[in-house]
Amino acid sequence: MKYVLVTGGVVSGLGKGVTASSIGVVLKACGLRITSIKIDPYLNTDAGTMSPFEHGEVFVLDDGGEVDLDLGNYERFLDVTLTRNNNITTGKIYQSVLEKERRGDYLGKTVQVVPHITDAIKNSIESVAIIPVDGKEGPADVCVIELGGTVGDIESMPFIEALRQLSFSVGQDNFCLVHVSLIPVLGVVGEQKTKPTQHSVRELRALGLTPHLLACRSAQPLLENTKEKLSQFCHVPAANILNIHDVPNIWHVPLLLRNQNAHLSILKQLNLLDLATTPALQDWTRMAETFDNLTESVRIALVGKYVGLSDSYLSVVKALLHACIACSLKPSIDWIAASDLEDDSARLTPEAHATAWETLRNAACVLVPGGFGDRGVTGMILAAKYARENKVPYLGICLGMQISVIEFARSVLGLERANSNEFDDKTPNPVVIFMPEGSRTHMGNTMRLGSRKTLFQTPDCITSKLYQNSEYVEERHRHRYEVNPEFIGILEESGLKFFGRDESGNRMEILELPTHPFYVGVQFHPEFKSRPARPSALFLGLILAATGQLEAYLGRHQNGS
Repeated sequence: MKYVLVTGGVVSGLGKGVTASSIGVVLKACGLRITSIKIDPYLNTDAGTMSPFEHGEVFVLDDGGEVDLDLGNYERFLDVTLTRNNNITTGKIYQSVLEKERRGDYLGKTVQVVPHITDAIKNSIESVAIIPVDGKEGPADVCVIELGGTVGDIESMPFIEALRQLSFSVGQDNFCLVHVSLIPVLGVVGEQKTKPTQHSVRELRALGLTPHLLACRSAQPLLENTKEKLSQFCHVPAANILNIHDVPNIWHVPLLLRNQNAHLSILKQLNLLDLATTPALQDWTRMAETFDNLTESVRIALVGKYVGLSDSYLSVVKALLHACIACSLKPSIDWIAASDLEDDSARLTPEAHATAWETLRNAACVLVPGGFGDRGVTGMILAAKYARENKVPYLGICLGMQISVIEFARSVLGLERANSNEFDDKTPNPVVIFMPEGSRTHMGNTMRLGSRKTLFQTPDCITSKLYQNSEYVEERHRHRYEVNPEFIGILEESGLKFFGRDESGNRMEILELPTHPFYVGVQFHPEFKSRPARPSALFLGLILAATGQLEAYLGRHQNGS
């Protein structure tokens, strides 16, 4: 197995995930098979209990793994299906070592960071790297490892040491280190400063790892004298100093790497030049340039509770982007904090309230994504009501679906106190309930997670047609509340139809309002399987409906064209 390790220096948030993904894209374009590992040095076992405000979205995998959002980048860029083990955390490593200690596996020895924790890290990396993730038999050619955080963080020290040992044990022909660092420009002087990167590389070398390539993040392209200085003081050949400057969209990053012959430097280091071909990135280039040249846009109202940090809804944003590009449009996402739509906001922050409602009314479609907790729920209900009554295309995902059921029960059925048990455990009309198999005492890994089958009850619905008239669809889930089966009869009699159910027939997965041009709610998260060249069917349907193209599209596909 060949390893490419991507580390970061100076500051966090430089785009190590995009850099690691882009390296994978270029190597894959050279004909190699790629897998990815993300190392997160935090003590959490997984990302499942983390706040979206602090860490961005929780990405869900087919096997139910709740992982770092960077694994979503890997899946989208490389078109692979990863497993929960592709995300290694300090929590997982320590948990496995302590379980062994309790069993007596260490035969009375003192359990220490070196060698026990570092050995566990190495074993985890080597065992995960050989798991095929591209649907083919046998292990990949190259494993791209991203180490989270920045070099020098106390949390990442055991991982740095384990990776140093790994580089030594696999040999220099099988290990390539790419260090991502910042080249700031001071406003007054206007000079590109290399000192932060010099310090970062010095720290890395002191810990026993020497970078083979530097990936320098900057606003503008690097000047030649900056490269020369970096080469001289960081002991990296000038040809191996890559510049990842700001680009119009992230799909340009693999092209940036290709244009600077990053693949040749990596292949040379890994002794793979004979095995690789010239990178075939024609489709990727077309995709990046197509997006740059789009002029028409569509306004999408995204009504959520975590809108202060766009990474909280990263996969939703990417799925909207994929769908819009398929329609030759640019997404214009209007972020609306759900709480700004509420009556309390009209009293306390009238300007924010007025702006939120004006934004909602000017949007071509409305999307209410997933979330937890009762903050902003009233605002989401108002957004769903507005979309339903004004025939504005609506897509509700997970919580967004439950919101549409609550709104319909209140407004149409007249059940004024209809609610979810999550928001009101004393509601007389619990139209959304806690799942019977859920745990009320433990938060981590206790939800209904991963890829599950949804069976269509009839082919005569918009959702089935968007999914190419399939009998069923497999999408990823992450929820602990569901629509109450006891209310299905009365809801359907009043016009809200549940066209998708799980294999038991008792769990509602897809709802539609047949009297509405596009009013769809789904219990699953279709955004997690959206890919640049294969947009999610439901996101595509939303954009088509918003631009008046849905009927024609469905007509064409019904006729088999």
